[in-house]
Order: sequence, then structure tokens, then C-alpha cells
Amino acid sequence: MGEILLPLLILSPLAASLILFVTAGRMSAYAVGTVACVSLGLSAVISIVLSALLLSGPTTGIMQVTLWPWMHIAGFSADIAFILDRISMVMILVVTIVGLLIHIYAARYMRDDPGIARFFGCMTLFVASMLVLVLASDLLCLFIGWEGVGLCSYLLIGFWYDNPVNTAAARKAFYMTRMGDAALLCGLLLLATATGSLHIGTVLAAITNGQITPTALNMAALFILIGALAKSAQIPFHTWLPDAMAGPTPTSALIHAATMVTAGVYLIARLHDLFALAVPVMALTAMLGALTILMGACTALVQSDLKRILAWSTISQLGYMFLALGCGVWQAALFHLMTHAFFKALLFLTAGAVIVRTHHEQDIFRLGGLRHTMPGLTAAFVIGASALAGLPVVTAGCYSKEMILSGVWPAHFRLPHELMLSGHFLWGMALLGAFLTALYIFRCVFIVFGGKAGTAATGRTSRLMTIPLGCLCVLSLCGGIIEMPTTFPPLHLFSTLLDPAASHSHVDEPGWLVLAGAVVPLAGLGVAWVLWGRPSPVMREIPGQAAVIRFARTGEGIDILYDRLFVQPFRFLTWLTRHDILDYAITGAGRLTRTASTSVLRARTAFLGTLTLWGTSGIRWADHLMGQIQNGRVRWYAAWIAGGLCVALTMAVLS
Repeated sequence: MGEILLPLLILSPLAASLILFVTAGRMSAYAVGTVACVSLGLSAVISIVLSALLLSGPTTGIMQVTLWPWMHIAGFSADIAFILDRISMVMILVVTIVGLLIHIYAARYMRDDPGIARFFGCMTLFVASMLVLVLASDLLCLFIGWEGVGLCSYLLIGFWYDNPVNTAAARKAFYMTRMGDAALLCGLLLLATATGSLHIGTVLAAITNGQITPTALNMAALFILIGALAKSAQIPFHTWLPDAMAGPTPTSALIHAATMVTAGVYLIARLHDLFALAVPVMALTAMLGALTILMGACTALVQSDLKRILAWSTISQLGYMFLALGCGVWQAALFHLMTHAFFKALLFLTAGAVIVRTHHEQDIFRLGGLRHTMPGLTAAFVIGASALAGLPVVTAGCYSKEMILSGVWPAHFRLPHELMLSGHFLWGMALLGAFLTALYIFRCVFIVFGGKAGTAATGRTSRLMTIPLGCLCVLSLCGGIIEMPTTFPPLHLFSTLLDPAASHSHVDEPGWLVLAGAVVPLAGLGVAWVLWGRPSPVMREIPGQAAVIRFARTGEGIDILYDRLFVQPFRFLTWLTRHDILDYAITGAGRLTRTASTSVLRARTAFLGTLTLWGTSGIRWADHLMGQIQNGRVRWYAAWIAGGLCVALTMAVLS
């Protein structure tokens, strides 16, 4: 049964995408939304059924299906094949269930957009590409899904292409992620050269057996890490994600919660055996993750655009996942990926509903007092913000973030030249990030939903939009209780689900670690209330005149740095070579081709005109001749019959 359901899981959104692209403009908005939601609903049901079948089997069981062999070259082969194990099971559940809720929301959100068929065609293709990525049993097949999500993100970020800002944001995302894709491809080629295969099981077995040299292993891991950093918007490839807010809000929710940026986390978790042997790359991963946590949180703290605050929040939360991956606790990274999908989708979809009802106003300082006119949306956003901040006991984010902090604390890295990187230092950076997270997200809550009324809200939120919000609220509150800290009742369902054979007790974990992880977010909430939440807040807006604040608002100047180092020199080179002889040759060849094609077109037109004239004249002469013969005179008819009979008899005699 799994051999049938596994391809069908991908085929359902892929078929919907093809239908929507082919019939673009011919179906009503209701029909378009129905096709998209039904396809995602079918995929979600199949994911649940496949998960039940997998869990009912042996703990080491997998489902695998090979659709067809792709290529067979001397010493190398690749197949289009899919595999379902416990890691990919978690991913398909997140992608399909969260993706379904986003599609249901988008069916109402995009109802009046004339390009709704194109939108849902890209969205369903996005989900299909992500499913190919997480189910591929071969790294080359995985690369197809990897490129597919990159293409769909480009199409969706630039969905409203009549605005040059949107198309610029789409190109920026495309360029930044393509650099990472090139590095990833180099890493795959290194692995293929060293192991003779890109089948994930074969590659990991070869690495475990020591068939690849340490230098090649470290280089391959580094190239793969670069690809993951670019796809997941981590330092130094993070600049594309805030600008990606140019797309529709459901697109932002899908990119941030269930697809695209989670691909890099999944890839490293899938190849965790490879990275475990590349200690310098692991240390680099952890350090970049910790730096990204703080950079994203500090930047979010000074933003005034509601969606950009959430975008920088995603960058920071992905930093937690990369920190966990670097410290070897990949189970914690996937757990936080799952809970982050719940509360980040909730935050984006709630923000979208707020923006629609406030006449597309996104500046948080022009909003305010919305708790009076939008009590339901206020509750949903507060739940999402609490889960993002990791408020203790009551939110899913608390448990996943605590699992990361507990895994980071005992980590240590022995680097070349007798250098050491302590997990205690990384834990301190992550804890500071938790404080800043609570500070910036509740700053947003108090300014947007508290205080004096700003932009007036109109209308009501559609019931079709509130159903996904309600489901995500439940998941954001209760989705983390499947993995408890060791000081709580010993419940480790998620860890056991991913790795049943491993031991999940943390006997060396100090009890105060859990206490610190719980108190720090509450401290951030308290400081945010003092600064922005009281009836007479201490600080309404962080002054934008300070150089440090301006520096943080522009993303620490990384965009400006890239512009000075790469974009401007490239433009200068193009200006210098504007009179290049090769350019003249190419331009001349183009003009010659255009002249030749014009001449051929004119000659063809003249020939066809002459041929048509001759044909018309011939038809006219034949018509005149038939008119002479068919003149209505009986004697002429008798003469023609007699003449014809004489000719026939003569031919018969002569033959």
C-alpha cells in the first residue's frame, strides 16, 4: 500500500498545480481554491495514513519506492526514488497539515485577486517540490526538489510583478539562494566522486566505514552547509528573507513555516552522520546559528513593519535550529522546526488578517488599540507571540526551545591549533536571544493591540480564515507537550519517535537550566510591558536618529556591504566594457539576423502574394470558360455530347 500512497502524496498537489496553470482564467475563484485545498487535504490524509503504517511496523522500518532509473553511468547511478522513514515522516506531516491550513486561509484571502489561479498553481507546486525534497532517497533527486522550492519562491515573492519593488525582491531571493545551490552542487559532486553514489543510505554507510578522507569529508560538509545557510537565510545569506515579504501574506506563511527556509535544516538533519564527523564544520554551524539568533533578534527589535518583524524573527529562530544542529542535537532542531511551523504560520496569518482589515497598513506605529475592534485576532496573535517567546508550560515553543538549550549546554568542540568552543558560551548566547525574542515580539503586541487607537479597522474576518487560525492556536499551545524537559514527567515521545534506539535521559543536566530557560522569556515580557505596555509607556518608539539604531534597522549594513563589494564593482565593469568588441560583434550578428529575417519575410510575402494572384486569375479564367459552356442552349449541349462521343469512339478504335 505504501508503494502506491507515497507517489500519490506528491502527485496530488502536482496534479492540482498543472490543472490550475492550464486552466488559468477559465475557473472561478471558488473552484480554484477548492482544487488547491482538496489536493492538499488529500496529501494530508495520505501523510497521516503513511505515518500510521510506518509506526505500526518495526522501529527500524522504512517505506521505499523506486519510480524509474534516472541515469546509469560507469561507476555512478541515480534513481527517481522516494523513502519514508521517521525523519521524513515528521516533515511530510508538517508540510501537508500546515500547508493545508495556509491554503484554506488563502482561498478567502486571495479570492478577489485576478491572478488567483497562478497563485495557487505556484503554491501547490511549492508543496509538491518540498515533498520531493523531504522524501527523496537520492541526493540528486533531492536537488530537484531543492531547486523546485527555489523557483516557486521566486514566482511567489514576485507575484505582484507590476510593482518593481516586488520583482527586485524576487530576483534578490533567487540570486542569494542560487549561490548556495552552486555550493551544494559542489558538495554533492564531492560525495559522488568519493563514494560512487548519491543514494543517502550508501553515502552515509561509506562515511561511517571511513571510505572518504577527512579532507574530502570536511569540504563536502562545508559546501553542503553553505547551501543550507543560503536556503535557510542564515548569516551571511540572510538578506533576502526580509525583502521576501513583498509577496502575499499566505506566501510568507508558507515560506517561513512549512517550506523553503526549513529545507536547509532538514538537509543537515538528514545528513547528521556526515556532519558529526566534520567537527570544524559542526563548530562553524553552531557559531553561525548563535550569531544569527542575536542578529535577527536585535534587528527585529527596531523594525516598524509588522511583517518584517516576523521575517527577522524567522531568521533568529532558524538560528536556534542551526545551533542545535551544530551541537549534534538534530532531534531538538527538528522539534523546534515543527513547533516553529505552528506558531509562525499563526503569526503571519493573523498579521495578514489585521493588515487587510486596517486597509493594508503595516506600520506598527500607525496601528494601536486593535484589541477593542479585533479581540479574536488579538488572542490569536498573543498565543503565537507567547509560543515564539517560549513562555513556560503553556506554549509549544517553550518545550522545543528548552530541548535546544539543554542539548547545547554540554557541547564542546576541540578545534585545530588547540582551540576550544564551549557549549556554555553558546548556551549563554541562546539564552540572551530568548530574552530579546520575548522583548521584540511583545513590543509588537503592546504597540499594535494596546495603547491608543490608530488606523481604524473595518469589516470582519471571514470564517474561512478563522478556522485555520483556531487550529494553529491549539497546535501552538499544545504541540510541544510530546517532549518534556527532564525535570518534568519523563515524556520523550518526539525523541523516541525519531530515534527509538537512543537514550534520551540527560542525567548531567543541572536543574537550574530549565528554570533559567523559563524565567528569561518572562523577564523579556516584563521589560516589554514596562517600555511599551503600560498606559503611559516609557518608550513608544525607539529613536531612529541614533547611529546604532539606524545600523540595526538596515540589517547591520549587510545589504550596503554587499552592494559596495559585489554589485557596484560589477556595474562598473559592465560600464567599462560597454564598447567591448565582442559586444559589437554580438550586436552586429543580432542586427544581421534581424535584417535577414526581415528580408526572408518580405520575400515570402511577395511569393505568396504572386502565387495567390496567379491562383485567383486561373480560377477566374476557368469560371469564364465554364460560363461559356453552360450557356443554356440545347443545340450547343447536343453538339458537345456528339463531339465527345466521336472522340471517345476514335480513342477506342485507335487503342
